[in-house]
Amino acid sequence: MAAAKAKTPAKKSNGAKAEPNVVPLGDRVVVKQTRQEEVRASGLVIPDTAREKPQLGEVIAVGPGRLDDNGKRIAIDLKKGDRVLYAKYSGQDVPRGVYGDEDDYMILKESDVLAKLA
Repeated sequence: MAAAKAKTPAKKSNGAKAEPNVVPLGDRVVVKQTRQEEVRASGLVIPDTAREKPQLGEVIAVGPGRLDDNGKRIAIDLKKGDRVLYAKYSGQDVPRGVYGDEDDYMILKESDVLAKLA
């Protein structure tokens, strides 16, 4: 006989975004990618398949920093909310839906971040 599965109660949504379970480790940061314009000034529409990977984003979470050779923690120069420019082909994509929305996120090493925008 097949065992009956217990039903889990559905989670109620009050419209607020749930905090993600993604916590960067070491000298890594989670960045929400800034989407590129879909329509150029000339009126030309750029399809998803032809768009280049974005290089701008907003820092969503920051790891504790890396350890040096003596075991001392070296803090990261970035903080949540910073807008950054990062290397084009760097980082690891976060699967969609982890943050509860359809935005694109990446996990980057601090060294892949090229600049912090003022």
